[in-house]
Amino acid sequence: MTDPSRHTLDVPGATLSYLVHGDLGATTPESPPLVLGGSPMDATGFASLAARIRHRVLVLVDPRNVGQSTREDDTAAVTPEQHAEDLHAVVAELGGPVDMFTSSGASVNALFLVAAHPDDVRLLVAHEPPMAALLPDGDAIGRACDDLVEAYDREGIGPAMARFIALVMHRGEWTGDEPAPDPAMFGLPTTDDGSRNDGLMANMRGEGCTRVPDLEAVRNASTRVVMGVGQESGGAEDGEIAGRAARAVAARLGVEPVVFPGGHNGFLGGEYGQMGQPDEFAAKLREVLAEA
Repeated sequence: MTDPSRHTLDVPGATLSYLVHGDLGATTPESPPLVLGGSPMDATGFASLAARIRHRVLVLVDPRNVGQSTREDDTAAVTPEQHAEDLHAVVAELGGPVDMFTSSGASVNALFLVAAHPDDVRLLVAHEPPMAALLPDGDAIGRACDDLVEAYDREGIGPAMARFIALVMHRGEWTGDEPAPDPAMFGLPTTDDGSRNDGLMANMRGEGCTRVPDLEAVRNASTRVVMGVGQESGGAEDGEIAGRAARAVAARLGVEPVVFPGGHNGFLGGEYGQMGQPDEFAAKLREVLAEA
């Protein structure tokens, strides 16, 4: 595969950046571009997966608040609806419809996209959307999300990220009584550098962990939705929030979740110092794509 080409696209309040691996002119309705999307992760997190999906033309997107995408106000909230409209603009630029593989917050955004623009996506493989509002402990998780944003505004990224990591790694019900962790436990900064432009915190400020799209509209769309859950993410009651939420979304959509190797980071091959099971994950994704 030749080196990817970088493209930019102006949208309201931002300039989006994305990489294209392959020749867009070689795509067909039966094999459209495959968009890989993360949030708050940028395109660099898909390097290992992209190297293992060589039979498709790939489009790797940086969300408006991370990577090489820029925005006019880098401290403001970014909502799932804004992310969805950004994805819609990219799909339109590509000549849509497309197939999509999305991870984490981008899976929430992609479901908002399908609800609002049902003709944009032929196949959506949504891996572990942390749609906590669908869980029995959703209210407590929502309060924890508000708390970590308040910690960010008050103390900076270290205390906020420590709270976030503890939240997403927690298994089973979140009660709200869990103690705030020490940032040093995770190698995070303990002093405030004064910055307030972190992409993840912008998403959290935009109620990224509590918003739910119109799932009835998703059900009625022509898009085939595959809800992915990590093998290591646990079950519906004893699992991590993202894995539990993926199962809850699947139940609402009336589909069986598809189990992918690894956990929430199963596709990573060393990016961000994290090692999933990229070979096995990519093989499972290729299997799902072949069934489209």
